[in-house]
Amino acid sequence: MNFDHYAIVAPDPVFLRIGHLSIQWYAIFILTGVVLALFVSIREGKKKGFERDLFENLVLAGLPLCILGARLYFVLFNNLAWYLSNPGQILAIWQGGLAIHGAIIAAGLYAWWYLKRKKMPILPILDIAAVGFFIGQIIGRFGNFMNQEAHGGVVYGANLDAQREFLTSLLMPTLIVNGMFINGNYHHPTFLYEAIWNVIGLLIAVFILRRLSKLLIGEIAAFYLIWYSFGRMFIEALRTDSLMIGPLRMAQVISVVAIIGVTIVVIYRRKQEKEMMLYSTFQLADWQGQQKQSKKHRTKTQSSKHNQLRNKAQHQNPDKLSNENQPQSQTIHTQTNKPPQHQIKSKNVNQNQNKPQNKNKKNNKKRKKKR
Repeated sequence: MNFDHYAIVAPDPVFLRIGHLSIQWYAIFILTGVVLALFVSIREGKKKGFERDLFENLVLAGLPLCILGARLYFVLFNNLAWYLSNPGQILAIWQGGLAIHGAIIAAGLYAWWYLKRKKMPILPILDIAAVGFFIGQIIGRFGNFMNQEAHGGVVYGANLDAQREFLTSLLMPTLIVNGMFINGNYHHPTFLYEAIWNVIGLLIAVFILRRLSKLLIGEIAAFYLIWYSFGRMFIEALRTDSLMIGPLRMAQVISVVAIIGVTIVVIYRRKQEKEMMLYSTFQLADWQGQQKQSKKHRTKTQSSKHNQLRNKAQHQNPDKLSNENQPQSQTIHTQTNKPPQHQIKSKNVNQNQNKPQNKNKKNNKKRKKKR
């Protein structure tokens, strides 16, 4: 193969330059993924009875928090000491350095808080959002390609021609193959491997899982976490820019924890005897009706328990309760029959005032007799 590898021009990470202002391809791909994910989520949400405002508000406030979470996660596990000594670089997201796991954690926490405050069901909305996350990650990964980051190690090959031939044998477009020529060698396009893995997961979620009649709410979100974590666990082994926690790759650690934890939760929910809502038949109005009925049932249960405890106490100590009630009734009786103090004082004053008058009458009678 007579090919001039060093004549390859690296992709330009800048989408548009206006004076000193530049718009990065990285931002374009992320925003495109978010907009498309929002459109798909609103469309699916309407089928379940949700208003579009709910998803718009989640994205408008949640997107900045997801970016912040992704950046802080990256900073925390990527030479934290250097960032602490250079704090101005902590929020320099235009240079790249966003970790998807940080975005997922931030999105989950914010969604839980927001939906609890709005008294909305969490699990079906997470199911809808899981499909949106697949879409956002598929498109957003091409921002890594434009930055020539999140790639793997050098591909197998005795020379550059062999390396290039390996990538072309995978039916990769010439644009991708050329973009993987970095620092004099061809590298694994791990961003593309992950995007293809997520495309497969997206197709399974939309065309298979959503049509299953016995799928519980929350299980599409569980599938997303397990599917993405399983693929990321293997793809991460090829990358050269992994975030580390000691000798371990952080993404692999979180992937293993997510797979085990989510699987346990799914099995536990499946073994519960109580009925749970199915995703295929879920409607917001039905869920709200169930919430009202369960609230009424809880109120009745609490009142009945209170009455049972009261009756039980009366049955066990009837004499004590009657003795406790008797003095109270007597005191009330005596207090009601006893005249007020100001009336007693007024009577005493009237009697004292009448005593001199009686004495004067007696003296007058004696004087008349003497006369």
